[in-house]
Amino acid sequence: MKDISVLGCGWLGKEISVSLLEDGFSVKGSTTSEIKIPELESLGIDAYRVDISENEEFDAFLDSDILIVSITSKDIDGFENLMHQIQDSTIQKVLFISSTSVYPSHNKIMTEEDEVNSNNPLVAIEHLFRENTFFETTILRFAGLFGDGRHPSNWFKDGRKIPQPKGFVNMIHRDDCIEIIHEIINQNCWNQTFNACVDHHPTRREFYSLASLAKGLKIPEFERNESYKWKIISSKKIINTLNYDFIHQDLLNI
Repeated sequence: MKDISVLGCGWLGKEISVSLLEDGFSVKGSTTSEIKIPELESLGIDAYRVDISENEEFDAFLDSDILIVSITSKDIDGFENLMHQIQDSTIQKVLFISSTSVYPSHNKIMTEEDEVNSNNPLVAIEHLFRENTFFETTILRFAGLFGDGRHPSNWFKDGRKIPQPKGFVNMIHRDDCIEIIHEIINQNCWNQTFNACVDHHPTRREFYSLASLAKGLKIPEFERNESYKWKIISSKKIINTLNYDFIHQDLLNI
């Protein structure tokens, strides 16, 4: 399988597309903005304007073997429309990029077998993909994303206090996101649900303090939370299944 469509060529999806091109794949990429199409085309990506929330067909974009869904939309109706179009396309495999935000903070280590927050729209969207039998789907739940222009020191500005300083961070670098996607495709690892998070979980106070100091900023302020809420995302399944070693393993040295 050498034809891949990437739905959503933003901060993550664009770099995924470029890396797949470098690996010899033919790549179609989408954006919701016509203005961004020339930029994608200059990178060698066959670019399309696609917005799943608009009631229109995009069968040419879906003329591929594999679809990577990398959009932030939570529009369930839009995803149902997408699902119907995938069923009528040549797509055989779907990689849906989700988030570890589906897990509640229950002061425990969370695995793929643990309960998720049913009120999170991502859970419903995951279900749509997982239950569809017209194609194979792998759900990839990324932790907090950082790297190359997305630095944690920028996330709490304008005097905002950081909540739960005694809680733990769950993060993953974009380089690891891209490499994990390559491994899933190369190892033909479908019909799975994976967490993807560095196996290093400093406290939020330690992490955000060092992140700010690294950029020459003052240490941020933290809330004094009466209740202690946290979760630690386990990536043991993806590490063992793919035999994967994280590129960026030390979150205090980012």
